[in-house]
Amino acid sequence: MIASVRGTVTAITLDHAVIEVGGVGLAIRATPSTLAGLRRGEQARLATTLVVREDSLTLFGFASDAAKELFELVQSVSGVGPKIALALIAVLEPEELRRALGSSDYPTLMRAPGIGRKGAERLVLELRDKVGVVAGSATTSGPGPAAAWRPKLSEALVGLGFSTKQADDTMAVLASDTEDPAVVDGDVGLLLRRALGLLGRHR
Repeated sequence: MIASVRGTVTAITLDHAVIEVGGVGLAIRATPSTLAGLRRGEQARLATTLVVREDSLTLFGFASDAAKELFELVQSVSGVGPKIALALIAVLEPEELRRALGSSDYPTLMRAPGIGRKGAERLVLELRDKVGVVAGSATTSGPGPAAAWRPKLSEALVGLGFSTKQADDTMAVLASDTEDPAVVDGDVGLLLRRALGLLGRHR
């Protein structure tokens, strides 16, 4: 098991980064937000887990040990593989995912691509007792997710090499659709994918 990787970032793409360790470049799959925190040519450390299949060996990397642990935990549920597990980690912060599992917050879990109502119910049924009920719930007072998506999305886009103006202009386009569920819910993972699609058209 490769528990973590530390080395120089030599390449960053939309779905993985290459980190050179001892002269060997390791391709590491990661979420957009994790990739946005990396800088080419700089040192980085990622918590990692190796997923072994008959025809492939895939290394997944995470900005925190908590995210890695949840990635491994959700895969213990029948029907949940690394693709869906990574989608959950991409859309929900570790504490948000723990809270959703512990409080049976199905709508929050269903924000992740590939998770429907039955999948969310299965996740809660099998993992609720393992993660524990986190204090607070999706209905607690304070700023909702929609209030926080702009700075998170801006940071991710700038981290991927776009200018602040490009990020601001793209966010303005996304925010103009006030009825878009992704905007209303502050779904940063989905909004990032849409932003990259918009920016790709103008390159």
